[in-house]
Amino acid sequence: MGLFSRLFGGAKEQPQTTVEPIEYKGFLIFQEALSEGGQYRIAGRITKQVGEEVKTHRFIRSDVLPSESDANEFMLKKAQMFIDQMGDNIFT
Repeated sequence: MGLFSRLFGGAKEQPQTTVEPIEYKGFLIFQEALSEGGQYRIAGRITKQVGEEVKTHRFIRSDVLPSESDANEFMLKKAQMFIDQMGDNIFT
């Protein structure tokens, strides 16, 4: 099926990029803006090692911004504020 979808304009796979996390108060914040119609949706992940388990909270906002770097910067600020307000309760 891959050959036909490439020939007839099927969905293109997005290249996988490695995101360097930013450490904040024991949490790791991954800035992962989503490209949507020429703009970028604010998105990412907040993770924390809890014992043997890595807990993850997916973070997607309705806001869109014109540049990927702006969306990632805004996500970082929102994630830090979320961590300050919720702490470990993010994962409950």
